[in-house]
Amino acid sequence: MLPSLKRAGVLLGALVLSLWAHHTTAQTYPTKPVTIIVGFTAGGTTDIITRLVAEKLTKAWGQPIVVENKPGAGGNIGAEFVAKAKPDGYTLLMGSVGPLAVNASLYKKLPFDNLKDLAPITLVADVPNVLVINPRTVPSKTFGEFVALAKASPGKFFYASTGSGTSSHLSGVLLNQLAGTDLTHVPYKGAVALNDVLSGEQVQCMFATIPSAIQHIHAGKLRALAVTSLKRSGSLPDVPTIAESGFPGFDASSWFGLVGPAGLPRDIALRIQGDVAHALKEPALREKFIQQGSDPVANSPEEFGEYMRAETAKWAKIVRSSGAKVD
Repeated sequence: MLPSLKRAGVLLGALVLSLWAHHTTAQTYPTKPVTIIVGFTAGGTTDIITRLVAEKLTKAWGQPIVVENKPGAGGNIGAEFVAKAKPDGYTLLMGSVGPLAVNASLYKKLPFDNLKDLAPITLVADVPNVLVINPRTVPSKTFGEFVALAKASPGKFFYASTGSGTSSHLSGVLLNQLAGTDLTHVPYKGAVALNDVLSGEQVQCMFATIPSAIQHIHAGKLRALAVTSLKRSGSLPDVPTIAESGFPGFDASSWFGLVGPAGLPRDIALRIQGDVAHALKEPALREKFIQQGSDPVANSPEEFGEYMRAETAKWAKIVRSSGAKVD
């Protein structure tokens, strides 16, 4: 055999072995416990969603799923940890709109690139924000009435957020831009913001995540005026969207998705995506998601990657116009 043909044969054999190894790995994955990092504290929306999914994957895979909370820096600490992990499918991140899109323009320097250092697997849940008011201090019965009242009284109404640059903050920035209102932003550190909306003494309204506000809405302590997604939420079907209330295209949802480190083998990503999609089709799990105010989603790695790129670009424009920055 000619030397060149022999080398070609060796290379072809190596390629076939490599492809076979990847296929075999995906078929047998996982063979040991899998860790899903959550970049926020236990008990929050990201944590709740992760644990619901982890329970189903544990049963499907026959391996423990360890949910590890690494809170801090708006989710960046957890995202950085996963970005620097070995891309073998055993360290994943349940990311949110913050570290996977907003923070790229909000923070002056990030220790990772959300679009280059993380491998999209699947969008797991879409969680609309809901504009809630304290009915004791704001008389508006509808979103239209609230916008008219706010425009007639510029600077009078204060809206709480869970922090500068969060979706609860930027939802208000987007409303001010599109509706011509002059709501004043009051940032808080985390979900404690909703407590002041409930008291009505310091702030009168908030773009809250549905899971955090839904019990107070049902109890009549808060009034839901509109949700910030393009379609209505399954958990609040009678509450209109801002888009259908006169501002087409308004979309400022929170969302959550699974990613791994860049270089994650495609076969493993597809295995994880397929098993998550199967779990989210189960009626019992879907019902739990909806009860939490989350709409389950399970798109492909390519679709999720494109969504992350679009969201990163969209939020960059809003962050620039808001002037929000975090060192």
